Amino acid sequence: MTTNSSSQMPLRLGMVGGGNGAYIGNIHRIAARQDRAWALVAGAFDVDAARGHAFAASEGLDRTRSYDDFKAMIAGESSREDRIDAVAICTPNFTHFPIAKAFLEAGFDVICEKPLTATLEDAVALENLVRSSGRFMGVTYTYSGYPMIHEAKHMVATGQLGKIRTVQVEYPLEWMATAIETRGNAQAAWRTDPKKNGRGGSIGDIGTHAYHLAGFVSGLKLQSLTADLATFVEGRALDDNAHVMLRYEGGARGLLWSSQVALGSSNGVRLRVFGEQASLTWFQEQPNELVHARLNGRTEIVKRGADDLSEGAKARIRTPPGHPEGYLEAFANLYAGFAEAIRAKREGREPTAIGRDIPTAHDGLKGVAFVDAVVDCAAAANQPWFTPIAV
Repeated sequence: MTTNSSSQMPLRLGMVGGGNGAYIGNIHRIAARQDRAWALVAGAFDVDAARGHAFAASEGLDRTRSYDDFKAMIAGESSREDRIDAVAICTPNFTHFPIAKAFLEAGFDVICEKPLTATLEDAVALENLVRSSGRFMGVTYTYSGYPMIHEAKHMVATGQLGKIRTVQVEYPLEWMATAIETRGNAQAAWRTDPKKNGRGGSIGDIGTHAYHLAGFVSGLKLQSLTADLATFVEGRALDDNAHVMLRYEGGARGLLWSSQVALGSSNGVRLRVFGEQASLTWFQEQPNELVHARLNGRTEIVKRGADDLSEGAKARIRTPPGHPEGYLEAFANLYAGFAEAIRAKREGREPTAIGRDIPTAHDGLKGVAFVDAVVDCAAAANQPWFTPIAV
């Protein structure tokens, strides 16, 4: 059960971005507060300093810890005895690198939205800085916070599926099925701008979630891929649909689909892992269940809350069986894990179960490398892997 001991004071959290009207910023704040492991005490919440200060006041922050920008925040917090323990970066992709770099160099731990950076060069530099500085950096790959995803990972790792043959993962959304970026939707506007979003559209925004989820559960390392990117909404500079074929080390194959234009799909993250002896299926809109189908045996529903679940799954369960848990709880599990990892690092001990198997800078780097490879493959001249059909 993810609870924070009453003998432990919450870690102090700062935030860059995520102010009024920013969807993901509120998710971070809710998640950080659930287990009393974090207290939001400082922030630079908006590129418009006045709006940022107004938002900080609405959150009850001390006026002296509401900053005009992240540089002022670093200067102000560095001189305090009660300085923040970590900063959450909730800004568009192209700003992740300079903000994270500056905080790491100033000696702060970092929690960053995905993708880690907008370019592979920056992602490599950031991971190298994390290693050399000895700081902690977590990346919010939300779906790895679900208890049943940890149960699936455990079942694969302990051989309950046998050797993995195929992994299929998809992340379809419908919210950008029309050109909403031209009609005042700020979230869509920066996501369709290569200068702010990076090289990948749907593949960078949600495909990176799918890629991380597949690798997290299967334990497989991607060896190569081939990709087809499409832009269905006229005028967009980035893809809004991606199909990717994956080849993993050891011979397993995979399929990944991400789409921002899939009508009828609210948040349809789905993972299927097929082995020689069994398979697993997980659907994010029914996140409290795993479907476990065995060779020549029965298909069973593995439910969150069962007594025989793995330690990693149990550590992330918050309510009794039959009381559904979802996205906010999964996000909170990440924040609880980040807090435990930071505390364990400071105390020179191994983290408890909640602080293990959490997404870090290296996972962020792999995600950016994946997006780069997909875009490079799809841009290859004539895409020779398409074979014409004669009849």
